[in-house]
Amino acid sequence: MEYFIIGDPDAVMGFGMVGVKGRVVDGPKEAELTFKDALAQKDVGIIIITERIAQMIRHLVDSYIFTEQFPLIVEIPDRLGKISGQPGIREMVNAAIGIKL
Repeated sequence: MEYFIIGDPDAVMGFGMVGVKGRVVDGPKEAELTFKDALAQKDVGIIIITERIAQMIRHLVDSYIFTEQFPLIVEIPDRLGKISGQPGIREMVNAAIGIKL
């Protein structure tokens, strides 16, 4: 199972340093095409996408998250930090399992 990162140059370069394949995207159209390409790769089990890129294609990301099992989609902050109002990983896990960690 492989990881794939979609994000800004810093995120893609950082993950690339530990062997994670990925692609830098600059706009919504490119983000959508890259996301669909990552979904089509059968060896990709986890797609990591920065929050700001995910916001560009929120409709697509959300529709996939709530309908498919694999690959797992993980949103992370980029170099500018967490987007205000977005739940953190702890909040998402608490909501998913119903137990406060």
